Amino acid sequence: MKPMRILARPDISNIGYTFRFVITAILCCYGLLTSAQGNLLVTPVRVVFEGQKRAEELNLANAGTDTARYLISFVEIRMNQNGTFDQINEPDSGQQFASKYLRFFPRSVVLGPNEAQVIKLQLTGNGELTTGEYRSHLYFRAVPGDMTSSENKPASDSNSINVKLTPVFGITIPVIIRVGETTANVQLSDLSVDLARAGSPMLGILLNRSGNASVYGDITVEHVSPQGKVTEVAMARGLAVYTPNKQRYLRLPLENKPGINYHTGKLRVAYTTKLKTATQQLAAAELVL
Repeated sequence: MKPMRILARPDISNIGYTFRFVITAILCCYGLLTSAQGNLLVTPVRVVFEGQKRAEELNLANAGTDTARYLISFVEIRMNQNGTFDQINEPDSGQQFASKYLRFFPRSVVLGPNEAQVIKLQLTGNGELTTGEYRSHLYFRAVPGDMTSSENKPASDSNSINVKLTPVFGITIPVIIRVGETTANVQLSDLSVDLARAGSPMLGILLNRSGNASVYGDITVEHVSPQGKVTEVAMARGLAVYTPNKQRYLRLPLENKPGINYHTGKLRVAYTTKLKTATQQLAAAELVL
């Protein structure tokens, strides 16, 4: 879960010198197999329109114990080289937004405990699209509860300042349109292990993407002992390198399992993606320890 931004909005009550400030923190969740935040579950977590595909259904479910309302909208996002995200209004060089070629409904839902709702997503205006990849992110934002309760009212002291922190939870999922011939290749390089860090050792990996499409998959790390014993020591699921980015740097904690010595043997790293009926290896690399 990564903080996208913090909004400080002054709600001024004209009572003497009393001011109320509501600080809203918007949090987003990226790259989970089942996106879940604030008791909202969303599946699938990634939508790709390619070939003859023109529609997709998303399933929203409230796993909490309270009724909740969610607003749905598109946001545009830049991925940084370290895997963090920034919300943007204009595309970077080589980036194309998908939102103007998509429509969805409904745009808000109210879900009781354990209730579910289908969101329909459709591709429109595809005749205007040129060869390449387009990407936007569908944002599901929880609406805070009633702000008028007694705990939110200004204090009786006219010279006081009340601060109320209201977390606003949200989930974003990527929606991608691919038109014409799109290709993507990825290589793993610059592998290194930081053994000086307290706790778990850290593995550094540089993912190098080429082509006109994004890549998406899981990273698996295995330790191979000098005797040939293979032990899985790390896993990162739902890892993407979006266009137009050429590289993404990843730091991955390695498990301290019994019998594992990160001074000997080697690390074997694989980047794979799941197809409909099989798993495809996108890239692999080894680091001799």
